[in-house]
Amino acid sequence: MASMEGEERGGHLWWKLRHSWMPILIVTMLAIVALFELHSPYLPAALWLGAVIAILLVAKSKKRDLVIEEEAPVVEEREEVGENVIAGVRAGLAVLDTPIFILDKNTAILFQNGAAERAFGALPVGAHISARLRSPGLLDAIRETVATGQPNQIEHFERLPSERVFIARIAVADVQKGVGPAFYILSFRDVSELRRIDRMRSDFVANASHELRTPLASLRGFIETMQGPARNDPKAQERFLAIMLDQSTRMARLVDDLMSLSRLELRANIAPDQKVDLVSVIGHVRDALLPLAKDLDMTINLHLPDHPVEVDGDRDELVQVFQNLVENACKYGQEGKIVDVWLRAEPGSPVEVSVVDKGPGIPAEHVPRLTERFYRVSVADSRSKKGTGLGLAIVKHILTRHRARLIIKSELDVGTDFTVRF
Repeated sequence: MASMEGEERGGHLWWKLRHSWMPILIVTMLAIVALFELHSPYLPAALWLGAVIAILLVAKSKKRDLVIEEEAPVVEEREEVGENVIAGVRAGLAVLDTPIFILDKNTAILFQNGAAERAFGALPVGAHISARLRSPGLLDAIRETVATGQPNQIEHFERLPSERVFIARIAVADVQKGVGPAFYILSFRDVSELRRIDRMRSDFVANASHELRTPLASLRGFIETMQGPARNDPKAQERFLAIMLDQSTRMARLVDDLMSLSRLELRANIAPDQKVDLVSVIGHVRDALLPLAKDLDMTINLHLPDHPVEVDGDRDELVQVFQNLVENACKYGQEGKIVDVWLRAEPGSPVEVSVVDKGPGIPAEHVPRLTERFYRVSVADSRSKKGTGLGLAIVKHILTRHRARLIIKSELDVGTDFTVRF
């Protein structure tokens, strides 16, 4: 230990002498001149010794300052460069339409761009990513990338306010080594529309082929009959042509409903931003359905407030919703003879529109499935009333876009209540 300290001291002394040889040489030469001039060795020797000690002390101070200057700028430069890099990344990501988060090694949020705020809501800086995104698969992918440095990609599903599908990718930021701690970029690519289009294509083929098979078979059979046995029978031809017209009209309604449903699904994530007066909408629906109600011997009673009731919505789509509900109530609640439409808008409570019939009611086991495509409580009854099985599915998709709910209550031999809650 003593030898090491001695070597270290010797090294310091040698460093001082090596870096101070010039002033020491000058002081020595001046001391020699003074020695010859004064003819006395004591005063020049004392002055020389004091000057050398002072030179060595100044050299020690310079060495300490040099060490600080050599070390400190490296640390400051690294921190400053790292912050500059992140700031540059933020500036670039802020203008993108793709939801993006910047995470640290602890998966805490350092930054989220505007698209991420719109898609997932604003999160405070420093919050853990699991505070909003709780998918176990996504969190495992993030942890794996943090541990290995390798990028990962996974599908992420959002259920509310509507179903969305994202391709989530997590990767470490490619920055110069040594400029600061590593950070990670989590990006989301919305593929909901592509998935909906694929699903709609397959659903359209499956549903359309199933629903169109019966009327197409009927048309083919009647055409073959008219070409064969009924070739010269005008009365039979007239009867068959009436049936063929009915079947072709049913196919046209089916195609129209399928196309309407497809358009609604494409716009499911776009909430309407117009103001619509429900009093006016319901009055319009009642006026449009008065001929049908008269044919079915039904009475449509409106219970509306004496002032406008406005909600955010699309007027044409809301007309379609209430027209569908009131028309169904007239067709399937004929036994009750009355359909009541109530509009409730109490302060501090949600706006509600209820369509109530006094018909035979719906068995409880069927109620949860009424809004499924082509689901019918009674297939024969539905087709006899010229239903396509898509009406309530369309209602559900419109209300989902409007961020509203459809509540169905039914009791056998009492009636059915369809309530739209905004």
